[in-house]
Amino acid sequence: MSDKKIAVYGAGSIGTISGAYLTQAYGKDNVTLVDAWQENVDTLNSQGAHITGTANLTVPVTAVTPDKVTGQYDVVLLHTKQGFNNEVIPAIKKILKPDGTLISLQNGVPEKNITKMIPAKNVVAGTVEFGGTGGGPGVSELTTDYDAFKSSAYAIGELDGRMTDRIVMIESILSSVGGVTVSDNLMGTKWVKLLVNESFSGLSAASDATFGEVAADEVGARAALHLINEGLDAGHADGVKFATIGGADMNQLFKLQGDDFTDEQVQNLRVFIKQSNNLKASMLQDLYHHRKTEINEINGLIAAIGKEHGIPTPYNDLIIQIVTKAQDTDTLPKYDETMAAFKKLLENKPVAL
Repeated sequence: MSDKKIAVYGAGSIGTISGAYLTQAYGKDNVTLVDAWQENVDTLNSQGAHITGTANLTVPVTAVTPDKVTGQYDVVLLHTKQGFNNEVIPAIKKILKPDGTLISLQNGVPEKNITKMIPAKNVVAGTVEFGGTGGGPGVSELTTDYDAFKSSAYAIGELDGRMTDRIVMIESILSSVGGVTVSDNLMGTKWVKLLVNESFSGLSAASDATFGEVAADEVGARAALHLINEGLDAGHADGVKFATIGGADMNQLFKLQGDDFTDEQVQNLRVFIKQSNNLKASMLQDLYHHRKTEINEINGLIAAIGKEHGIPTPYNDLIIQIVTKAQDTDTLPKYDETMAAFKKLLENKPVAL
């Protein structure tokens, strides 16, 4: 492994943690952290990557801004937000060896668009299973219990689910950070997580509320079920084989049967999301901090695939409208207004924002 060159593209809260442990294992000559924030890059180079929280680690690292990347890499970990992919993916293509591997570790299901720019044979799907919070330049707080982090940091898989020598190699590299699960249906797992994101994260961002507040509201819960169903329909049409999540089968639990969802399905949804009741969506955090959200990459992906297959997605369309308006006007959505709009949609009445 010592001759492999690794780039961590995006040295934010998660990328800094990944980069620190990879550098500790393989050395700063073999691992490069790439980040657009100059102060972060300068601090990483002068003071090292400092991990706080449930870990306490400082590692001297090599960091550069994207315009200063030289050479080509065998493995690139993609940790930037999807909203930047139109610039980031072509840049990565230039630094990825012809037989190199990009590990897509972004939220949602970016692989469908990434493989339009980088050949599918060079892409491995991944998910990050640990949490981190930025602590300023060069500093990241590991927010996941350390033992849990060391037993489950990533899940990875080939796009077609095959077990290959390459996936074994990637597993070996990432295991220097934390525990790695190799899945034969990671795309199915990513789609299930997308269902949670487009429903509860979407509604959280669109109403300035926690997941629990959305679920407790009768309109919010039924809107979430409609959002999940739009995602299920779009995914099925696109050939997705949905995985289970926490033993839950989204099709079995939440698929619309007949004209309306049952009270049992609403209750099952509340039980399903209960452990995340206090969460506020990262998209809502973006609105708080006046940043661009990933609405087009999460709810927008469902809407785009729905359109591709002739499947209406009115609930996702409404989420996109509300969050985009908030983003463009630099305001926060109002809970009562959002729930009133979804109530009209549930009653098949026209919605005007």
